[in-house]
Amino acid sequence: MHFSSKLIEDAVNAFASLPGIGKKTALRLVLHLLKQNTEAVEGFGKAIVAMRKDIKFCSHCHNISDHDVCAICSNKARDHETLCVVESLRDIMAIENTGQFRGLYHLLGGVISPLEGVGPDDLNIETLLGRVDKTGVKEVIMALSPTIEGDTTVFYLNKKLVPLGVKISTLARGISFGGELEYADELTLARSIAARVPYEK
Repeated sequence: MHFSSKLIEDAVNAFASLPGIGKKTALRLVLHLLKQNTEAVEGFGKAIVAMRKDIKFCSHCHNISDHDVCAICSNKARDHETLCVVESLRDIMAIENTGQFRGLYHLLGGVISPLEGVGPDDLNIETLLGRVDKTGVKEVIMALSPTIEGDTTVFYLNKKLVPLGVKISTLARGISFGGELEYADELTLARSIAARVPYEK
């Protein structure tokens, strides 16, 4: 792809570095921005910079937030005795979109994967154990993707949580084994949350 402008080329390459954006789509986005007035493009750029610069991570659950404590954790109307453990930010969004869960979340930031060099110490596990031990949590729902790594992580967390006397449950297997939670349809995900079952080794 040849460009008559180095500025356009650099902008296309910047967009193309994003996941799922090829060079043709990147060029279409750049040409669209080129048609906008300067103020609109500056606003777009400022929004991206401000997001990256000012975004915070909730000190309780590690979710993204504009403040030290996210809107979910600070919501007194939510069930603070039920904690849903998830792998990623997208999983929180997927579950929230079902409208079926009114408890709190805990974001691990991944799953245990020895092949990728990810161990328990690389995840937000200690803060999870601290929350369960000190905040009156009565049930922990393991909402991790049903993969080998996800099941390994659930098994590890179960061993750590059992001594704390908390109820541990997993999503009903409406989610297919080997699938990714974020790609499940909302109806399947909603039913899996509603029909959760006790965790069994």
